[in-house]
Amino acid sequence: MGIGASRSSSEREKTMKEMDCKNVCYRLGRLLIVLVLLWINSGCGYHLVAGEDNIDPAIQKIFVDTFANRTSEAGLENLFRSAFMDQVLRGGRFQLAGSRDEADALIRGNLQSLTTSHLSYSKTDLAVEERVTVVLDITFEERVSKKILWQSRNFSYYNDYNVLSGQTSKTEAERKSSLVKLSNDVAERAYSLILSGF
Repeated sequence: MGIGASRSSSEREKTMKEMDCKNVCYRLGRLLIVLVLLWINSGCGYHLVAGEDNIDPAIQKIFVDTFANRTSEAGLENLFRSAFMDQVLRGGRFQLAGSRDEADALIRGNLQSLTTSHLSYSKTDLAVEERVTVVLDITFEERVSKKILWQSRNFSYYNDYNVLSGQTSKTEAERKSSLVKLSNDVAERAYSLILSGF
């Protein structure tokens, strides 16, 4: 009877210790998750509050300069410049300057490459979806001092479009539409990064 009681007592102690260990591990795990989430949310210590940005308030007028085009796609520079001009107007933080001389700051772009790659194929090994990828340099600088406020080299973005077998004109229309979307997406993303200073 004494042996059984002592076994039962030691098993109970062992079970209690295991439960305590599990509780401690569970609590530590929860604490670790909370700390990780706080760390992720804190980012690099900077976040935008509604209506706040990282740009000197004196910078009000922006001129989107002519983009350089090193790709083989004719007119791509105009498409991207227009997309950035539209984004400045939509963004509401700046006014769009009519000329370089009246601007406080400039947005300049240099289109480095535009590549098209097959994304998926049909059963007959014909491409049914393609991806167009652009790589460009973007600079945001004060006009007078030429101080670079934000810059991204080799900024890369892509968009996908459908290839319609035997329908060249429709496929070309899909590609052009994809390039328009690509230019708008690039302008929107770059504008957001310019404001945040990242």
